[in-house]
Amino acid sequence: MANQWDGPARLPADFSGMVRLFPLPNLVLFPHVVQPLHIFEPRYCEMLLEALDADRLITLATLRPGWELNHSGQPPISEVVCIGQVISHAPTQEERHNILLIGLARARIVEELEMQRPFRMAMVEIIDDIYPTVGAAERMKLQQNLLDIYRRFIPEGTLAKESFQQMLSSQMSLGMLTDLIGFTMPLPLPIKEQLLGTANVDARARVLLQCLGQMVDGKEAPESPSTWSFPPKFSVN
Repeated sequence: MANQWDGPARLPADFSGMVRLFPLPNLVLFPHVVQPLHIFEPRYCEMLLEALDADRLITLATLRPGWELNHSGQPPISEVVCIGQVISHAPTQEERHNILLIGLARARIVEELEMQRPFRMAMVEIIDDIYPTVGAAERMKLQQNLLDIYRRFIPEGTLAKESFQQMLSSQMSLGMLTDLIGFTMPLPLPIKEQLLGTANVDARARVLLQCLGQMVDGKEAPESPSTWSFPPKFSVN
């Protein structure tokens, strides 16, 4: 039976900056989005159970290229991570776990900690969204341009159309919009990492506009829009 979290999806008031790291290849989590995960490695099962007994926080970190060649047990990870909170947990008969993890906040690793644990931990600093005062008048136009070009990638289908209409009708901030698009679009991993690490919301939106414009023109598209899955596929560790 699934265990649903009925509390607010946010960092606790007494958040110390210490996080549990969950390194994964080819996956970048963003704030405001939900990622399903299937957890089966014993060390990460232990990490999950500890999180469920405490703050329900798990921080997703992206493994750097070449991680397969690292045999130390601590392959290199990107310094910018996303703190997530488990909002749904369903154990399986094989002592595995299906969870839904919602992104809460960007963060930067300050120091990875040496601890006698099977999983990695670190101290992080939160990266807050920055809305520059200069250019504020152009922000609404920037947001509309982003919505217009994103609409061209929405595949036909009731669920996709409904999701997009909800997006249009909501009072979604530009920061939230960039995170949603950055998460759902099949952008190259370095671009997703750049978007996650960019605190300036206007700059983040402009990077997205440039990337989506190139994809519309057929330049440097990571995959054909016709093969794009919406929402993203289920991920495993």
